[in-house]
This record gives sequence, C-alpha cells and structure tokens, in this order.
Amino acid sequence: MEWIKDKKSISPSAKVAIKSWCNDLEPDALKQAANLAAHPAVDMHVALMPDCHVGYGMPIGGVIACRESVIPNAVGVDIGCGMGAVKTSLTIEQIGETREIRAIVDDIKKLVPVGEGKCHAKQQTWYGFAEYEEEIAGNAPGWFDRSHFEHDRKNLGTLGGGNHFIEIQASEDGQVWLMLHSGSRNLGYRIASFHNKLALELNAKWHAELPCKDLAFLPADSKEGQHYIRDMNFALRYALENRARMMAAAKSVMAEHFADIEFIEEINIHHNYASCERHFGRNVWVHRKGATSARKDELGIIPGSMGASSYIVRGLGNPESFNSCSHGAGRKMGRMEASRQLTLEECNRAMEGIVFDRWGKAGGFGRKKAKNAMYDFGEAPQAYKDIDTVIRCELDLIEPLVKLRPLGVIKG
Repeated sequence: MEWIKDKKSISPSAKVAIKSWCNDLEPDALKQAANLAAHPAVDMHVALMPDCHVGYGMPIGGVIACRESVIPNAVGVDIGCGMGAVKTSLTIEQIGETREIRAIVDDIKKLVPVGEGKCHAKQQTWYGFAEYEEEIAGNAPGWFDRSHFEHDRKNLGTLGGGNHFIEIQASEDGQVWLMLHSGSRNLGYRIASFHNKLALELNAKWHAELPCKDLAFLPADSKEGQHYIRDMNFALRYALENRARMMAAAKSVMAEHFADIEFIEEINIHHNYASCERHFGRNVWVHRKGATSARKDELGIIPGSMGASSYIVRGLGNPESFNSCSHGAGRKMGRMEASRQLTLEECNRAMEGIVFDRWGKAGGFGRKKAKNAMYDFGEAPQAYKDIDTVIRCELDLIEPLVKLRPLGVIKG
C-alpha cells in the first residue's frame, strides 16, 4: 500500500478513510475518492488500485463496500467488462515470422466483428436471452425493448471499440497465449443508464445527501435495487459469454493454422461489477470499477497497453483491498490529449515488432474531435501508465505468475 488518508484529513464530511496503492493519483481522481468517502452508503474505507484514474462519478481502479446499497455508477456503464486469456501448446518458434501472425490476425477479424457499432449480420442464439425474458415475466424494465434486444443478439461475440482488444502474446519462456478484453457492449450501457437515472430520481425524492449527483444509490433490498442487481447479473452473464465466443473463434483460427495445437489453461474474469461479499465480519456490496477480484489463489489477468507487457497473476487475498487488484495499466492521458500531444513517429516506435493495423484517423471520439490531430493515438502505449510500475505497487495484492509480451494486436 502506498498511503492512507484518515477521514479527518479528507474532509469534514468524510465518513471513512481512503487507502491507496496508486503512487501517482490525479487530483481529480482523489476528489472523486473523497466523494466516495463522504457517501452515506459507503462502509469501511475506499480502496484505490495502482492503475487508478478519473472515471465517471467514481475513479476507475476504485473499490468500495456499501451497506445494503448498490450504486450503478460505481459499477460503470460497461457492466461486466473483463478479460479472457488462454495458454496454448504453441511456442514462439512454431508460430514463425511476422507474416504468419498477420495471417492469424486477419483470419480472427473475419470471425469477430471489430469496432464500435460492428456486429454479426444474424442474431446469435444463447440460452441466456430466454432465461432473462422468463425472469422478467412480462414485466419488462424501462431499458428493455424488442428491437434493442435483437441488436444485443447480433452483438454477442463482438469486440466493440475503444480499449477493447484481442492479442496474440508470448511468455518469457516462449509459450504462446491468446488474450482479449471486452464486456457487455451496448446492453450494459443501457442497463446502467436506466438504473442510474432511476436512482437519481429516487434519491431526490428521499432528499438523500449525496456528495456527488453521479453517485446515486439504490437500497439493495428495495424493488428498484433488486431489479438493478438482476439486470446487472444478466449483463455479467452476457459479457462472460461474449468473451467466451470470441475466444472460441480465436482458438478455431489458431487450430486452422496449427493442427496439433492444444489449449491448456483458460481464464475469463470481470472487472466492472458489484457482488455481495463478507469483509471485516460484515456482509457488504463490494463494487469493483476497473478492478479485479484477487481472492487468495484466484487467477487473474492484468493487461498492459497494446505495446507493453501483460501479466497472469495469482491473488493473495489482501483484506485491505477487499480482495482486489488492478485491472490494467491505467490511463495517464485522455484519448484526445494523447492525439494532440503524441506523434506518429513515436507511436510507431513504441509498436515496433508488433503486428497491428496502424492508427485510425482522429475524430473517433463521438461528437468531439481532437483539434489539429490527424491520428487517433488514444490507445498508444504512451497514453498508459507503465505496467511494471503498476505491478510493483500491488505485490501485497497479487503474485505475478506469467509475463507476456504482445506479438499481434487487434484493437476495437
């Protein structure tokens, strides 16, 4: 742990302390953590992981425990976003030259739609859809409509955009791995937005004293809270299935290129979710927003940037972090800031020797464009913190098992 701020040193309204594993916390992220420390539902303390940076309402890389309450924005809009990784029997010598990696990357993209708004042409079948419709039993929530649900079926098994990725990687002992990062796509966004708006309306009705309007909460045992938990868990199942299908597609491509390949070990985990857990002798709702569960002996994945190492780790079960660890390297530049400040030459240097599709044009920021920027460098390695520093800051939370370097990258 890097430091602890007791509640007296945070603000007069703080109810709990802040415990941080982050050694370079942004002032705005600290302000968001202080808001959490003053929240009426937050219990015990606020834990900040070493990849912590500013988020929406709550910092990404934050972990909180709530008394009998859930906070939609403390889970986030990409509910169930997470990581998948699989170790193969293939060695780096067998995979051969760059052109073989390029062929694998191109073949994966034929099976997995990549990029914001890209989906399968046909609706995908999955028992989870029928299960959820049976669960709501004709009493559909406000975020649900048939046309959107049909689109969710087409989105299943797709990567999405932004920082989502599929990578071919190699360990230090020369073993080849597959890794991917994605979540619940537009489904999670609709669920989060609907329930946060409802929470805001109810908190205003109850005259709840919120330190920040973006941290509206729902009592976990209320009808509204139970509906959020039900819908969040559906998004988690969807995200898990989404990653499993993309990994199956990537494995099938690898099997086409290497007939004798075997898949030895597979991990599939979330990092945006809330769950009811027992900590310090109490049952609480632990919210991990951009943080990963790291219970004792639990396997986890902590990725770096597209040009840096990633890690397979084992949890140590540290109670001070609510059995949690970082979910990645964490940003040190916003997307537009990176596009304004970085150059094509330095970004290409950072990706030397790695197969990737080069940089897209600036303007992929919704309605906002990066002024005077020709390229989108929002995912360039320089936009992220140093992954090795992040790992060193949490050696009391995890044990690094495997260090991986990227060979080929597919970005959303």
